[in-house]
Amino acid sequence: MGFSNTEMLLITLEKTQAKLADNVRQRRLAMELTQEGLSERSGVPLPTLRKFEQKGQIGLESFLKLLMVLGGIEGVLKATQPQPSEFTSLDDVLSANATPQRKRGRRT
Repeated sequence: MGFSNTEMLLITLEKTQAKLADNVRQRRLAMELTQEGLSERSGVPLPTLRKFEQKGQIGLESFLKLLMVLGGIEGVLKATQPQPSEFTSLDDVLSANATPQRKRGRRT
């Protein structure tokens, strides 16, 4: 599920963390893993995993370890790849935001 640009502007850091935690929990449950089982397989301490699922707080290394077990690390890599910009200068950015001039048809 993707987010529109408007949704991304309105989402808070806390909501993002909670959604990531919920996504990880759902993946864990879909794989029929207990928190203990995921902790053992990933090397993430059980209290860290519990805190993440409850509060959405986790370090990057631990988060990536979880994704290595649950799948999804490729998506993170893809999402963070640099994208080519449609703009080559600040003038391009400014002109893209400018109000277009009204055009009129010619009378014949």
